[in-house]
Amino acid sequence: MLDRHLHPRVKPWLNRAARRLDRPGISPDGLTLSGFAIGVLALPFLALGWYGAALAAIAVNRLLDGLDGALARRRGLSDAGGFLDISLDFLFYALVPFGFILAEPQDYALAGAWLLFAFIGTGSSFLACAALAAKYRLDNPGYAHKSFYYLGGLTEGTETMLLFTLSCLFPDWFAPLSWIFGALCWLTTFTRICSGYWTLKKAPPERG
Repeated sequence: MLDRHLHPRVKPWLNRAARRLDRPGISPDGLTLSGFAIGVLALPFLALGWYGAALAAIAVNRLLDGLDGALARRRGLSDAGGFLDISLDFLFYALVPFGFILAEPQDYALAGAWLLFAFIGTGSSFLACAALAAKYRLDNPGYAHKSFYYLGGLTEGTETMLLFTLSCLFPDWFAPLSWIFGALCWLTTFTRICSGYWTLKKAPPERG
């Protein structure tokens, strides 16, 4: 919900940073892989209860996730880079709740499982639509910075980052926040399925 409003404000800063990074030896895919490698550190940090360190790893991951896209737009978006980026994003989003579960299994397991279950719904709904939208060359002007057709919703990247930040700052809030956020994710999934269905229903038929 907030991504389309936040991105235009952040984009100039990311573009300036990407301009400085645009040199031989630095690639968008390299930034994607580096960001994921740092983000993975959040899992052991969370499991050990090092919530401050985990938040730092999460923040660096999200920063590099923004920079890889900005650098890719300077050099030309690629399907391979978009695929790598979204695949590692989903792995990262899943490992954060799992880290909280490892930290306090008795207190966080059920809420964490609910959150992971909800993430599967939001992810599968928009990826399925994106795959079919590419077939019909559909665009979503609100998310023109994406390398694929993107269905928005109540819970997007900005809201997910806010959830992770609050959970790291106030670990005791993880369970209630997860229940609430998971419910919002399922509302997002429902609206994406409906929106995606009718968008594809109205798409012009393929020409043989």
